[in-house]
Amino acid sequence: MLTSKENLQLKLKTLPEKPGIYQYFDAAGTIIYVGKAKNLKKRVASYFNKTQDNGKTILLVKRIVDIQYMVVDTELDALLLENNLIKKYQPKYNIQLKDDKTYPWICIKNEPFPRVFSTRNVIQDGSKYFGPYPSGKVMHTLLSLIKELYPLRNCSYDLADKKIKEKRYKVCLEYHLGNCLAPCVSYESKTHYDEKISQIENLVKGNITSVIQFLKDKMLYHAQNHEFEQAQEMKVKLETLENYKAKSTIVSPTIHQVDVCTLIDEPDAAFVNYLCIHNGSIIHAYTAEVKKKLNETREEVLSFVLPELRSRFSSVSKEVLLDAKLDLKLDGINFFVPQKGDKKHLVDLSLRNAKFYRLEKQKQEKIIDPERHSNRIMEQVKTDFRLVDLPVHMECFDNSNIQGTNPVSACVVFKNAKPSKKDYRHFNVKTVVGPDDFASMEEAVYRRYKRMLEENQSLPQLIIIDGGKGQLSAALKALEQLELRGKMAIVGIAKRLEEIYFPGDSLPIYLDKRSESLKVIQFMRNEAHRFGITHHRNKRSKAAITSELVSITGIGSKTQELLMKTFKTVSAIRVAEIEDLAKVVGNAKAKVIRDYFEVN
Repeated sequence: MLTSKENLQLKLKTLPEKPGIYQYFDAAGTIIYVGKAKNLKKRVASYFNKTQDNGKTILLVKRIVDIQYMVVDTELDALLLENNLIKKYQPKYNIQLKDDKTYPWICIKNEPFPRVFSTRNVIQDGSKYFGPYPSGKVMHTLLSLIKELYPLRNCSYDLADKKIKEKRYKVCLEYHLGNCLAPCVSYESKTHYDEKISQIENLVKGNITSVIQFLKDKMLYHAQNHEFEQAQEMKVKLETLENYKAKSTIVSPTIHQVDVCTLIDEPDAAFVNYLCIHNGSIIHAYTAEVKKKLNETREEVLSFVLPELRSRFSSVSKEVLLDAKLDLKLDGINFFVPQKGDKKHLVDLSLRNAKFYRLEKQKQEKIIDPERHSNRIMEQVKTDFRLVDLPVHMECFDNSNIQGTNPVSACVVFKNAKPSKKDYRHFNVKTVVGPDDFASMEEAVYRRYKRMLEENQSLPQLIIIDGGKGQLSAALKALEQLELRGKMAIVGIAKRLEEIYFPGDSLPIYLDKRSESLKVIQFMRNEAHRFGITHHRNKRSKAAITSELVSITGIGSKTQELLMKTFKTVSAIRVAEIEDLAKVVGNAKAKVIRDYFEVN
């Protein structure tokens, strides 16, 4: 009998070179991954024949004990089948569309004289559902408009033709208020009621123009037949609908039917925004987080999400706008990346919503699970800076001086991607004469790590030097003297274009301006600058104070301290009355101070 490993090898050799889907099973017989492929043999073999660089993929391959597949006619068939199987089995290693809540729908009930109402439960009973609506406010605005335009019943009576003929029901208060035309007692015909339902369906689908045209035709018909009250009623409805259209139309009316899908990519997740445009109006807007499991590409994420969202929102648009060109093909759909005009504005709007959603999620994560938030940032830094170890401990250096006077350096420490202020350090530069930024950096780095070695402290995984190649080279000299080069990662960040310099590389790299790695490095750099400049100002201020008060003969250091403690500034001492000075230092010293400032 073949072992599971031998069985896998045999299946790999006999897989067909056809499009289809494949399923991986673990030892318990559970589906742990579903995938699609243009060529089943090549795609499945790639998991086993090459060295994987993604930890989750390595873990997946280790757990596979069986493979099953299904051949289909086209790649699109494979995509749709994959999508259905993922939704059905929710495999552990497949990406998932994560919904935070159940969104409401507008339901047109499958019954005689249908009711129209909102619901969060979709029941497969033949009723028509429109949505879902991520914004309840938008949905309720639409329902209010429907109620204003079309009097409908809201009772739950069974209005079967037989029961109406048997006169089982009586008119209720809703009829007397004008909110219902009483089909329960045959005051309103089924034909007239169904005509209203047809217009409501057009409204919720976004076909406002067709409803407006229908009302215009009815208004003209009533006017020509001298039915002026009915014509006025149609006119009021027209005005209401035109007003709603003006508020809901936020894109060019020339854009009739198009979908927009944009994506913000992260290592473990993607944030997707989807817009459905119909007759110049955005009729659906939806943003979701997609949990990635195996470092899926943008194409793989969208090939999973887009068919799901188009199915969910019943979209039949033949054109889909994207924010970047992707190797993505779906039968009957044209993908387009607009460069200017109204369509480009739509893509920008969609991308902006995806960014805001990502920012909101990151803020929530920071509050709810700060440890996970910190780990995610450190993992990103590790990836972007090509580190061997997770950067749990990072340090950043900056210099401060004015024309070489009172030079100081600052070192700020971040642990778990957060400031550790108790570990911040100042360095009064001792060995450098004049404005030599490189030498100051070398001294600060040398002193910092010499002391850490002497005290057997744990060294950081990443050192950030505020400056370009010159400052980075100076810091490397210090590490070489301590025989620490290569034992800690070190990079320089130049302020002008935020270039990142690595040791030995003549050209810098540029991180995405939206990258959390760059943001945490910028935060460290700014914190080091703030910490250093504050110390430099204090030192300069003390030097200025000392130089002025020390010039007064007979005024010693203790008297200087007493004066500064009382008056706070030299300016206040300069303008103080002799009586006020005498209360602090006595008459004799008060006279000396007053005489000095009158002369100087």
